[in-house]
Amino acid sequence: MMAEKEAGSTEIGFLDDRDLSEAAEAAASSKDEITDPKPSVLPIIRKWAVRLISVAGILFVLALLAGFVAWLEFRVRLMPVSDKKNQIVVEIPSGASVRQIGRLLQEKGVIRSAEAFRYYVTLKKTGGRIKAGEQVLDSSQNTPEVLAALIKGSFKLYPVTVPEGLTMAQIAVLIHKAGLVDEQAFLDLGRDQAFIKAMGLQEDSLEGYLFPDTYNFIRNVTTKEVVKAMVERFWQVWEKYRPLAEIQKLTRHEIVTLASLVEKETGAAAERPLVASVFHNRLAKGMKLETDPTVIYGLKSFDGNLTKKDLQTPSPYNTYLIPGLPPGPICSPGEASLKAVLEPAKSDYLFFVSRNDGTHQFSRTLAEHNKAVDQYQKSLKKKPTG
Repeated sequence: MMAEKEAGSTEIGFLDDRDLSEAAEAAASSKDEITDPKPSVLPIIRKWAVRLISVAGILFVLALLAGFVAWLEFRVRLMPVSDKKNQIVVEIPSGASVRQIGRLLQEKGVIRSAEAFRYYVTLKKTGGRIKAGEQVLDSSQNTPEVLAALIKGSFKLYPVTVPEGLTMAQIAVLIHKAGLVDEQAFLDLGRDQAFIKAMGLQEDSLEGYLFPDTYNFIRNVTTKEVVKAMVERFWQVWEKYRPLAEIQKLTRHEIVTLASLVEKETGAAAERPLVASVFHNRLAKGMKLETDPTVIYGLKSFDGNLTKKDLQTPSPYNTYLIPGLPPGPICSPGEASLKAVLEPAKSDYLFFVSRNDGTHQFSRTLAEHNKAVDQYQKSLKKKPTG
């Protein structure tokens, strides 16, 4: 029995070294197969990672391409509508939004795209600087240039020429007929003491200080802007002659008043210094100026025919009756008349009479003057009319 047990134990329970080694390898292989997934999952992860990176790269490139195309399209929409200069008048409404302005510009053919205009204005943050009014724009300009013009104010200008020798009332009519401002509003401002003082003057009105020149105004100009421009022009010219004025015995107001008399007495440029010399000579001698334009200015109405009764009608402007200068200018004198008063001709003339051709005959004595009157004025009355 004992021998059998031992024999059985030897058959079942004892393994040699080779068997043990093979068993260990099998156990290890079995353990790896059950507990370690890495050899089978990592390749799959790597595969999908490569795919995702590739897709992301493609999407990035597509996004860059789409952005470039959008940028290129935006730049094209900012380009000029025309390659030839073409001015277009556009009324920019007050209070209009950037979107509304863009649509208006596109409708008028000034720009290619209202949306591109809006985006560009938003980018530059300049919407609040666009000026309202009647502007002259050019379709040969690109959108940035059009925007710059709108901000600067490329307004359509209406030229108005104020000739020398007009009264304030006549200038008011002229400006009103040009469709710029109301006639009465113009006159009221010309007599507004606060406004006159603000313009650097101390006179009762702006008569004589609305300088004759050609002015360019926008359609929606205010009365104050019109009058201010004319007075400022007077000051510009006056500064030019200030050194000459300061050596005169006359005040600025007296110089302007005397220049207005010269302006009304002659339209011949060469005669202005001579006419001015006559007035200076008469003032120096204490003689009345006796000039018809002052009488006419003082009349309530004038039909073009100055009568003896008119010459005898009392008025602050009747220089046949009052000594010295009238109280103020009788018109707006031009630069040439101002210069003539400040630089009169050297003469001893005391009289002049019209030759009826735009020029005058100058005389030193009353006898010479009366003779000239007989020659030029009485002969005129003898001429047949009609």
